[in-house]
Amino acid sequence: METGRTSIASYRRIHQVIEPWVCRQPEALALQDKRGRVSYGELAVAIEDGAQRLRQLGVRPGDRVLMVAENCVALGVLVLAASAMDAWAVVVNARLSPREIDNFIEHSGARRVFYTSEISADALMHAGRNRSVEQCWPALGKLAVGPLNEGAHAEPASEDPKAQVAAMIYTSGTSGHPKGVMLTHANLLHVAELVWALRRLGPQNKAYGVLPMAHVVGLSSQLVGSLACGCALVLEDRYSAPALAKAMREEGITVLMGVPAMYAKLLDWMRSAGGSIGPHVLRLAGVAGSPLTQQLKQDVEAALGLTLHNNYGLTEMSPTVSQTLLHAPRTDCSVGMPVPGVEIRIVDSEGQPVEPGAVGELRVRGPNVMKGYYCNEALTREAVDAEGWFNTCDLARQEPDGALFIMGRTKELIIRSGFNVYPVEVEQVLNSHPDIVQSAVVGRQADGNEEVIAFVEAAANATISQDALERFLRERLSPYKLPAEIHFLTQLPVAPTGKVLKNALKEKAAVLGAGRRDPS
Repeated sequence: METGRTSIASYRRIHQVIEPWVCRQPEALALQDKRGRVSYGELAVAIEDGAQRLRQLGVRPGDRVLMVAENCVALGVLVLAASAMDAWAVVVNARLSPREIDNFIEHSGARRVFYTSEISADALMHAGRNRSVEQCWPALGKLAVGPLNEGAHAEPASEDPKAQVAAMIYTSGTSGHPKGVMLTHANLLHVAELVWALRRLGPQNKAYGVLPMAHVVGLSSQLVGSLACGCALVLEDRYSAPALAKAMREEGITVLMGVPAMYAKLLDWMRSAGGSIGPHVLRLAGVAGSPLTQQLKQDVEAALGLTLHNNYGLTEMSPTVSQTLLHAPRTDCSVGMPVPGVEIRIVDSEGQPVEPGAVGELRVRGPNVMKGYYCNEALTREAVDAEGWFNTCDLARQEPDGALFIMGRTKELIIRSGFNVYPVEVEQVLNSHPDIVQSAVVGRQADGNEEVIAFVEAAANATISQDALERFLRERLSPYKLPAEIHFLTQLPVAPTGKVLKNALKEKAAVLGAGRRDPS
């Protein structure tokens, strides 16, 4: 660790984090994608040029700049260029439907919409729908630029990094009611400081950037955090297990952050295709986004030869709440200790603290709590109280040593015949079966009670039967936790991050239940 350095959290804007590396290592690799590479020196020039082009295109401080994209150098530069002129970066994954993207454009009141059309076929398709014009930007290649929204109003700009929004990330929208989480420069800089201090990254590291920048980990920890530490960031627009293995072998990847499904797919590829990662120099492997199961943790650690570190966070927390520590690796699936600056409370349904070790709803507070939900003050007040405590709506318990365990979402708790069933407990047992890649458990209303419904994705070439899986579960679960139904799917529905879409499965379970009750 370097001493005598400027604190990352002391910068005013996220694009400034590259300044020390531009001075010290201008020729060092900063960003790389399948199109090309830019050094730290070239990145500084590209940001300055990008900010100037945004101004020429009519973008003002406080305007929302919406980017329909998949991970690439151009997207990273656009985010930082928006920072340089106090516009808000609003990144939207190009793989979303036209309706979802149109909802985000309308809700954000974006001044301009940009499409990374050279990298993403989906972005190119959306660009064609919205009367965009293709332009060629130095170091970035071709971008499609949507028409100027003359009616867009600019939000007030502030010199204060705690007040000035850097990015807005949408956490939903499939229902037609988007929630735009406003994250300030101070929010993101605090998380970048945590990446430096707790993950001990530096110029010697090369990170694999496969988590979409349309989501908080990809934008915050992956992009801003990596650049703040002087790392090289290899951006991938789409995840594939063979591509990850190749990057580990040939690119010298030292840092890998993913979701559990990503690691599960890697292991399944290794088993089914006889694939091997081979020699690698990976130093840090982390997981976030959804619950980690014990079996997956053990299997990944055996395959990689190093600890799989768990992390917990939320978009509204920019995202980091807790993580396991490098000097104190854990063998369980705890999400580790609350990070410096973040306070936690675990409360019951009345908002009162629960007994130590008991399960309750998790509330968190710290310098990385969002500014609020855009254009929805009522929802903001509902989520963050007057004292700054954010209600995560997650169920958690804390061990005497301070370690947190996440038991699932409050709304996902299944109450079966008066007993609490935490889906993660059932999923951990399902995922421990060697023929299961991943699973998801949801609740379904049935005659004044709730049923446990399981969806599983079997490994390639697996031959497990439903009867055999039910026997496996009976040996390992209490009767009230046993699924009433187990449904095998070729692939579980997932978001672009790889996170399982439980709402979609809950809807599917309801349809299946209705069909069972009414065969006609």
